[in-house]
Amino acid sequence: MPEETVHHHISRQFEQELADLRHRVLVMGGLVEEQVADGVKALLENDIALAEEVIANDYKVNSMEVEIDEKCTEILARRQPAARDLRLVLAVIKTITDLERIGDEARRIARQALDLSTRYPKKNQLSELEQLAGQVRSMLHDALDAFARIDVELALKVVGEDKVVDKEYESIIRQQITYMMEDARCIPVALDIMWSARSLERIGDRSCNICEYLIYYVKGKDVRHISLEQLEKEVRQ
Repeated sequence: MPEETVHHHISRQFEQELADLRHRVLVMGGLVEEQVADGVKALLENDIALAEEVIANDYKVNSMEVEIDEKCTEILARRQPAARDLRLVLAVIKTITDLERIGDEARRIARQALDLSTRYPKKNQLSELEQLAGQVRSMLHDALDAFARIDVELALKVVGEDKVVDKEYESIIRQQITYMMEDARCIPVALDIMWSARSLERIGDRSCNICEYLIYYVKGKDVRHISLEQLEKEVRQ
């Protein structure tokens, strides 16, 4: 077999391995999205069975992270990728770490749902939490969509939405503190809601991280720890 044909075959096989890697990340992302959605639903609807299911299924997310990480290690060892291909592998390694941690936050929300099941809060105590959950779930979905389509503009949009999430989170904290001050009997419920809100805020942060890894892969620029204005300038140069 001519050397050129051999190289072409190896290159095509490597491309398939990278495509499979991206596919695995999206499958993991889909599972994590489902875990977050179910955790939130269990909390808002006082669904004990669903909360227990979310907690029980957390091992699936952990297993996927290990499998994908091992695949990345194998590619680094066997293929010794460079430039854009290397950035993809590194972005995948970082992305699955954040996805696993988002799964952990979904599990925490499910545990808060179990805690609240015996002293379920009034509907108005959960209204702002429901709004925050909707915003965060949208960010996570868009972050994974940006990764799937290699869409830097969508990634920028997600990062820009983090300020909205932060404001909604702060509003929930203020609201629950007010409830606690007005009636000490509300303290256990308010604390559970605050912890749930904190988990949602962290999911928003990690969705932004995934977008930053995508930008690093596409642009070759590390855009962590810079302002949104600087980020937009770096990406659009």
